[in-house]
Amino acid sequence: MESVLSVHPHDDFRLEIRFNTGETRIFDARPYLEKGVFAQLKELSKFRQAFVARGTVCWPDDLDIAPETLYIRSQPL
Repeated sequence: MESVLSVHPHDDFRLEIRFNTGETRIFDARPYLEKGVFAQLKELSKFRQAFVARGTVCWPDDLDIAPETLYIRSQPL
């Protein structure tokens, strides 16, 4: 199973993610910014607070996206 090793948030609401597979991929978070609790990430300063915990990308207030989703819905860099 894929897990996240590092994340770099970009100002265009994309995440540059390095996975334990050795791949670096780009995940476009914009579609999620209109959904439920993720709407708070529309504020760029909040989006930039992305960090890695428990093998996935997280934000304050217990927000996270499953590593499988991040991998499947991302594109190779």
